[in-house]
Amino acid sequence: MNGRRLVAAMSAAQLGSLLPHVALPSVLPTHLIPEWGLTYSEGGLMAASYAAGYMFAVPVLTTLTDRVDARWILFWGSILSGLATVLFGLFATGLVSAIFLWGLAGIGFAGAYMPGLKALTDRLGSGDTSRSVTLYTASFSVGVGLSFLVSQVIAERWGWRAAFLVTGFGPAAMAAVALLLRPVPPPPRRGALLDFRPVLRNRTALGYILGYGAHCFELYGMRTWIVAFWGFVAARAGGATSIDAITVSVVVTILSLPASILGNEAALRYGRHRAITIVMLASAVVGAAIGLTAGLSPWLTLVLLLCYAFTVPADSGALTSGMSAAAEPRYRGATLALHSTVGFGLSAFGGWAVGAAIDAAGGPLSDTGWTAAFLVMAAGILLGPLALWWSREKAAA
Repeated sequence: MNGRRLVAAMSAAQLGSLLPHVALPSVLPTHLIPEWGLTYSEGGLMAASYAAGYMFAVPVLTTLTDRVDARWILFWGSILSGLATVLFGLFATGLVSAIFLWGLAGIGFAGAYMPGLKALTDRLGSGDTSRSVTLYTASFSVGVGLSFLVSQVIAERWGWRAAFLVTGFGPAAMAAVALLLRPVPPPPRRGALLDFRPVLRNRTALGYILGYGAHCFELYGMRTWIVAFWGFVAARAGGATSIDAITVSVVVTILSLPASILGNEAALRYGRHRAITIVMLASAVVGAAIGLTAGLSPWLTLVLLLCYAFTVPADSGALTSGMSAAAEPRYRGATLALHSTVGFGLSAFGGWAVGAAIDAAGGPLSDTGWTAAFLVMAAGILLGPLALWWSREKAAA
């Protein structure tokens, strides 16, 4: 495959790979929490197990791509991701079994997403890969939007177990593409498998990695609880809005695609640090505004959510392409591994922290609960500009 066909194939296959991605958050407030009698903190912990499984597996699986062809890790990770999702639909019966099975699905996805990016960049030309990387990462948002849509529609019609059984077949698309990729031998590499010292010495890459962590904290806090939040807004409006949670969650997620692409273009034109910092500050302001106006007009909330749909993901492509460009070629797999470990580690923390904030501040039926939730997300994203400033200062020293 030439470069354009390769990027198109990988981006399209990622839609299937991501089909299970938010199956659990999609059915969490409407099915699992009431059926299993969970608190929102427990629900957040259950949702976070996916990112936690990813976080623990990705250092090994992505660093391995410096030693073996990434397409094989991509293939087997995709198979495990789909299989674990199907097993969740068949056998999950409560908090403990759900955490185990959803964490296993996260481990599978750890072998699919960043190894997929490595498989892509290993096969691209030597020119600037920024737009190709951004298209791949931007398709992530379309896949998540599709996951929200399919999971909720199927759960409403045939039950939540059917949602997992159907979405579990999505990753087969990425497994098929992995088999079609031409073999690429990895570059010679010495040293221990999990030696991240060369990455930690790369201050420029490390700044993007830490900024990505702040981005993921906010992003997964929002994606884990967007369905529950709009349920609160709709109930509080008392029929004043006919827009349901399916529509809101899908639209908010799909808008991430143009936002990520435009954010990367702005970074290329005006400088990455400057563009990313402006986006993160804007996102903190919009997130805080949503929290402080929670319970007021649903139309005001909707407008703010649409703005949030742009600010939350607009830094994603710029952060990942910046990290990829700053990575030393010999340690690109290790750099991707640390990038993903930090990102999904803070994703897991973000999903749980927002749920805990809701419980602590009055619960999911209160204005204060959702005010606390969005203020927590706003505080998290504000750490991103600090990380970029720190890396620039260290690099200049």
